[in-house]
Amino acid sequence: MRTFGEAPPEETGLFARLKKGLAKSNAGLAGSITGLFTKKRLTPEIIAGLEEALIRADMGVSEAHRLAGLVAKNRYDSEISDAEVRAILAHEIAVTLAPLQKPLAIDAGRKPFVVLVAGVNGTGKTTTIGKLARRLAGEGKKVVLAAGDTFRAAAIEQLGVWAGRAGAEFVHGKAGGDAAGLAFEALEKAQTAGADILLIDTAGRLSNKADLMAELEKIARVLKKRDPSAPHAVLLVLDATTGQNALNQVEAFKAKVPLSGLIMTKLDGTAKGGILVALAARFGLPVHFIGVGEGEADLQPFDAQTFAQALIGTA
Repeated sequence: MRTFGEAPPEETGLFARLKKGLAKSNAGLAGSITGLFTKKRLTPEIIAGLEEALIRADMGVSEAHRLAGLVAKNRYDSEISDAEVRAILAHEIAVTLAPLQKPLAIDAGRKPFVVLVAGVNGTGKTTTIGKLARRLAGEGKKVVLAAGDTFRAAAIEQLGVWAGRAGAEFVHGKAGGDAAGLAFEALEKAQTAGADILLIDTAGRLSNKADLMAELEKIARVLKKRDPSAPHAVLLVLDATTGQNALNQVEAFKAKVPLSGLIMTKLDGTAKGGILVALAARFGLPVHFIGVGEGEADLQPFDAQTFAQALIGTA
């Protein structure tokens, strides 16, 4: 088994891109911290203000309370600066997120390695799959893309463009077709072609739509008829701008399919970057990639320490 997703050596500007992408989250949180801590003596009122700021960053009530408590520990009536508070928070958040820092593991013994990608409407799921295909193809892997989002003709066309960019084989049908049948056909073709990886897009579905969630279950079930071990990875793409609703989405999807990891997109468009902290505390699912912009290079492997520093603004 091997992993992919480690940033290439030439990508030395990762922190800069993350810091720029997380500017909205950082501005709100850092501004609050600066306003609260200016070499003042620490009081319960200041800690309560910090807790509120962490909640506004969507870290969740329990995590906000825990982190604020760690800042306060043995420090009441002592002077503490905003820089010191940021250093403490960045360290503790990095510790919390470290277990999530796991690259997507590709088992070379399972060929093709089947990756099923799900998510609600508007998360950037199809674009994310295309970017993953480019990354994999750049590592010399033979990739097949399957347009399992049969509800949207635009999604089929969009994925076809990405397949062309990646030099990947593209399996698709007509809009409105049977998604499970398309997935089965794609796996059959990927096996015949000797592909290394099959990436399957699925229709964006609201987590409360029983019929669409049942279809996702069916896709996973039908794949097993061709390969009993498939899908080998099930990734959920989350939109950071949804904030705490991301927790509900994970809960709903993992009740239907065996989620193996997460991809968080649109972190550049929200002040709710702390949602990753809440997700870590609640589920502990690996976060393979994060998106902090529109460009291909803005889909980056998740690094806990770098993320925590960029979120809090310690550098």
